[in-house]
Amino acid sequence: MVGQPGFFDLDDRLGVLSKTGDPLERLARVVDFEIFRPELDRALGRSERSKGGRPPSDAVLMFKILVLQALYGLSDEQAEYQIQDRLTFMRFLGLGLGDAVPDYSTIWRFREALVAAGAIEALFARFDAALKDRGYFALGGQVIDASIVEAPKQRLSDAEKARIKAGATAREIWPDRPAKAAHKDTTARWTVKRGRRKPKPGRDGPVATSERSAEALMIPMFGYKSHVNIDRRYRLIRRWTVSHAAAHDGARLPGLLDPDAFSSPVWADTAYRSKVNEAAIRSAGRRSMVHFRKPKGQAMPEPHRRANRARSKIRSAVEHVFAEQKARMGLFIRTVGIDRATIKIGLANLAYNMRRLIWLETTSQAT
Repeated sequence: MVGQPGFFDLDDRLGVLSKTGDPLERLARVVDFEIFRPELDRALGRSERSKGGRPPSDAVLMFKILVLQALYGLSDEQAEYQIQDRLTFMRFLGLGLGDAVPDYSTIWRFREALVAAGAIEALFARFDAALKDRGYFALGGQVIDASIVEAPKQRLSDAEKARIKAGATAREIWPDRPAKAAHKDTTARWTVKRGRRKPKPGRDGPVATSERSAEALMIPMFGYKSHVNIDRRYRLIRRWTVSHAAAHDGARLPGLLDPDAFSSPVWADTAYRSKVNEAAIRSAGRRSMVHFRKPKGQAMPEPHRRANRARSKIRSAVEHVFAEQKARMGLFIRTVGIDRATIKIGLANLAYNMRRLIWLETTSQAT
């Protein structure tokens, strides 16, 4: 017969988890989450508490749950379950076995309050200031790029699609069906992403030449677009914004330029090359390292080809950021509307910077 676990049994189990390398324990050690409390209280309209003790809806605890969701790609329901189930999650949140765990509706309401307050930009800026306080300034130039973040595909009639394109809201399109309107995202958009598919022998016939090693694909995708600016030295996200998936990347460059970056180069792909953007880069006192476009109907000049090749080696660093968020953190938009998508992507950017800080701190200690 198995007895009930005692206090020391739990302590021993947590000790084993620490020895095997609990990433959340490292996160709690590296990041002081109390720095976010003033911004959270301001967004939630709370005043500082004069007495000790933590109520169930403590702002920092709830914010840490949102960080967990961003790190592990969890829905509200999954977050509630995982906190109940995993000792590492409970330790990270400062919860004991006898403490109440916020349910999924409490998590949803807390995030909705931050959405209403537009708080994610201030929370991100607070952590960026903490990074600079630790010496992680934006060094080596800045790299700008964008990536599509998918959302659940909408099943709509042609007439409904036309009304959405015309700017109608969900309540205007489905006035008599409020439940349906609440679940229809009218701010996300379809777009087409270029991809590559390697042909398979047998299905595509024998593959003999390098020219046929991959087939170009046009992949339809639905959702939003995450636009980021990372510094070249530390690969930390410094500025970001969110748009629908069909928005033009280049139009976001002026707003993404980081005035605090110490070095002048700005890297970006050909989607960002335009007279307006080149002027914006010069006006900001920066040096354009944006990829050159191929002249229409002409071969790419060899100097431009060599320049693009050299720039690609630096610009490709930003692709690792998106790969981290999508492959390891499971970034996907489950919410409805661009305001909610903004806080989800903003939290993913913040969580990425926290994870990146752990790596930077670990490698600096190793050397």
